[in-house]
Amino acid sequence: MPLHKDDPKALGGHRIVDRLGSGGMGVVYLGRSRSGREVAVKVVHAQYAQDDVFRARFRQEIAAVRRVSGAFTAPVVDADPEAERPWMATQYVPGPALSARIRDGGPLKGAELRLLALGLVEALRDIHRAGVVHRDLKPANVLMAEDGPRVIDFGISRAAGNQTLTETGHAIGTPPFMSPEQFTDPRSVGPASDVFSLGALLVFAATGRGPFDAESPYLTAYRVMHEEPEVDAVAEPLRAVLTRCLAKEPGDRPELAELGPEFAEALPEPAADDTRTVTLRLPPDPAAREEPTQAGAAPRPARGSRARRWPVLAGVAAVLAVALTGYLLFDPFRRGDANAAPDAPARPAASRWDPLPAGWKPWRTSLYGAALSGVTRPMNDNGSSLGTNLSCAMGKDALYCGGNGVLPVRIDATDGRRGWRADSVPSGVPMDTYDSTVLGEHDGALLVLQSVVSDTGGDPTATVLALDTRTGERLWSRTLGGREVEPALVGALVLTPDGKRVTARDPRDGRARWTADLPAGPTYSCAFHDLGGVPYAGCLDAGSPMRNVFYALDPDDGTTREVAVPDDLEHVGVTGGDLVFVASGRQDEPVSGDSVHSEVVLIDPDTGSVRRRNLPDGTRGEATAAGGVLCLASSSGRMTAYAPKTGKRLWTTSTTLQQPGGMVADARGRTLFAASASGRVAALDAATGRLLWESPARAEQVIDTSYHQARVFRADGALVVLAPDGTVFTLDPRHPGREPVAG
Repeated sequence: MPLHKDDPKALGGHRIVDRLGSGGMGVVYLGRSRSGREVAVKVVHAQYAQDDVFRARFRQEIAAVRRVSGAFTAPVVDADPEAERPWMATQYVPGPALSARIRDGGPLKGAELRLLALGLVEALRDIHRAGVVHRDLKPANVLMAEDGPRVIDFGISRAAGNQTLTETGHAIGTPPFMSPEQFTDPRSVGPASDVFSLGALLVFAATGRGPFDAESPYLTAYRVMHEEPEVDAVAEPLRAVLTRCLAKEPGDRPELAELGPEFAEALPEPAADDTRTVTLRLPPDPAAREEPTQAGAAPRPARGSRARRWPVLAGVAAVLAVALTGYLLFDPFRRGDANAAPDAPARPAASRWDPLPAGWKPWRTSLYGAALSGVTRPMNDNGSSLGTNLSCAMGKDALYCGGNGVLPVRIDATDGRRGWRADSVPSGVPMDTYDSTVLGEHDGALLVLQSVVSDTGGDPTATVLALDTRTGERLWSRTLGGREVEPALVGALVLTPDGKRVTARDPRDGRARWTADLPAGPTYSCAFHDLGGVPYAGCLDAGSPMRNVFYALDPDDGTTREVAVPDDLEHVGVTGGDLVFVASGRQDEPVSGDSVHSEVVLIDPDTGSVRRRNLPDGTRGEATAAGGVLCLASSSGRMTAYAPKTGKRLWTTSTTLQQPGGMVADARGRTLFAASASGRVAALDAATGRLLWESPARAEQVIDTSYHQARVFRADGALVVLAPDGTVFTLDPRHPGREPVAG
């Protein structure tokens, strides 16, 4: 990172040559002594230098680290705690932080994981022998040198024999890697707390996800204190060792003397001809590797998610609020963290990421804000509540959105401008009775289903509306007769129903091309799906017995052909030319609310042949067919992929997403994306499930309801993300940490 104009030129005879990072309480510089030795120089921010308590902690840090020396710690070489801005210089370790290593290269395994585990045991042994408890062992505080890990940042450690500075109400640490006792009684924290943090850190290293990860630090803290760790993704026998490290009671955790032999047995040495894998060099960018392309298809619109209700008890809320003060205040000198330097240059990844749209820049906006034309007032100025059940579709170069009480709006995909908001509400209609559903865009026309609830009750009046995508002006409209069949845009046709009769129209001018009758009885309701521009009507016979029927309609003349569909199926997309369904079983336990699926069903739309494959027990989550696989996204952020043709589980990956929407594949089906209710986005490799990155959360607020779901859209090589609170933003998959410009 380049130096700032106000940065020091030299400290204690060390010339400052570069910035390594910055945290909440200080800056880390790369320094060079007169002899040429490189050091990491930590300098306290000016505002904290005036705080006597902080100065005392900093002196304590220096004294603590001076007592620690070992092969896997970075020793202090110089310090001045009495300077105007106190500083400390430690040995410079040329290597990425573990957090960056996992982010860029995926979870560790084999010799690399063995060296990390044994090196950290040795480092903690040296630290504890010096009478010091680290108290903040986390991936950002472990540097991956070529010859093994280095534990750094003793800025919040304390001498075990001096507890005067650990005041009541001041918990210190980082929630995903803190022990339960750090939340409940910080003054009693001892070496066993570092063992707990070691267990959490090694789960993260082996899987890419911590055992207690959640959407917010408060939920993470609750899970640390009250829930069992998620360690299923760790292979035995290492899983058993780490589970013991993560025991809630300090006395139930193993001693470091025990852990060394146990890790050595659980992670055996590699074969003699495989010793080359021991090196800890940062591997080439995994995004640049050539991997098999998988056939993908456009995902179906996301359905309402089932929010996970976290039972955060009021009785512990105050404890967590105090404890998390340490998370916000005592995370000094972060280094190599995923969010520490979002604008740092990334290595090229041309083989994975597609080119960005011309003129693109990162942006963030709200779909409720003022538009440039049409209805220009912000939506929250109309006296009604903000919209819910948001409905959006990506057009050629813009995102179009509507919803309950939300007028259709165009948001430019390159710069986030709200170009227009359609003046489509009939005169005198209150906004709380109005609803708009975006069907899609074709040939410069945006198709919208508009509904108005009558003040006398009864069914709402439904109209298909075509708007000019450049101006938002009305092109044509058609009032629907009944709602047994849902209108849809399929390929180059707008399908407008009138009872069981369906008329195919031109999207631009509304002219009828053909009319067809669906051969369905009076208890049927139907919705259209798009398979390569061919409309398929999925109909549900609500009679007795209830059954599903699928009809293929010829796009040229509307000729119908019945396709046999087994009962109790949910259509989740297409893959390899087949319709993909899942058979949904019981609803999961109320805490998660996830649907449980028992089998995957493929139907060949040409022949009507049906192939059914059982799914493993416990298959649950939001189902989509994307990137050539069947994807399940659970409300806790666990992503699982299955082979549609066999039902075999391909991979399982844990993320920090809570209440994620369905997954979306990139244009080549190589990368899967999903977003959470907080606006956090995750990218996974479709073939292996490897977590490529997670972006910061960017929603203004988190809406916790079963009727909202975050969605990801593709805009050439960029992503456009809709959060349930109406926040819309874009990001470059090459640089997911770049902060967007608010619009």
